[in-house]
Amino acid sequence: MKIHIAHSPDADDAFMFYPLLQGKIERGDLEFIEVREDIETLNQKAMKGIYEVTAVSFHVFPYIADKYLLLTTGACFGDRYGPIVVATKPLKPKQLLKVRMGIPGKMTTAFLALKLYEHHLAGEGKSGICYSQVPFDQIMDQITAGKIDAGLIIHEGQLTYADKGFHKIVDLGEWWHKETGLPLPLGGIAIRRDLDPNLQKEAVRLVQESIRYSLEHKEEALQEALPFARGLDPERAAKFVEMYVNEMTVDFGRKGAKAIKTLLDKGFQAGILTEKVD
Repeated sequence: MKIHIAHSPDADDAFMFYPLLQGKIERGDLEFIEVREDIETLNQKAMKGIYEVTAVSFHVFPYIADKYLLLTTGACFGDRYGPIVVATKPLKPKQLLKVRMGIPGKMTTAFLALKLYEHHLAGEGKSGICYSQVPFDQIMDQITAGKIDAGLIIHEGQLTYADKGFHKIVDLGEWWHKETGLPLPLGGIAIRRDLDPNLQKEAVRLVQESIRYSLEHKEEALQEALPFARGLDPERAAKFVEMYVNEMTVDFGRKGAKAIKTLLDKGFQAGILTEKVD
């Protein structure tokens, strides 16, 4: 049985899936075909049900829940850290309501968290931020070029923005924790509902086993992840992976489920999400 497993070309995803895709764990009769695409592309394809197993932003889950089940393994949370809004000069939070903002994708969880923050700043039904969708790795360049005033930074940029002279305006993971006491759910793994239940269970078991293997063989797995760290030195690459691959990634449990439910409920209550999902 061939199963496509789609994920982002990032160090944390490469770290998680390396054992599964390179045969470090026993896969039985299953053959996994790797697909690497940016998260916004994966979100859009998940809405069409294209891949059997795929990484997705939690933001998109209400719109794909009819096609996919959410795994309790393979998810990434920011525990007091997360996507960061940056600019070339210090800004007060309220000033964000009057800027041109570059975002990495309208279905990313980073954007959902930013919209909730905007709702917090401006009040219900009010908005002043002008959003432009920009490839995540070009956002800081576009700020420097004056095409946008501020940007929503994900991935490795969360560790490198200060090196490039940018100022942190708000860390959405910090803000979310102050508001809720919970980690910020960012991305998870989904599996198509139309697969045989036994096949679903086996695929989930293998994904979880792959993550456990990497956590138990960190140096080996980090070497496989480094080519996807987009310029990070080994020390920073290891820090980035540890931020987003940990015991909550193995199984997010009740705490993770509560965090996801809280995020999606707040998004629906604020009118940002048009679908309510459990």
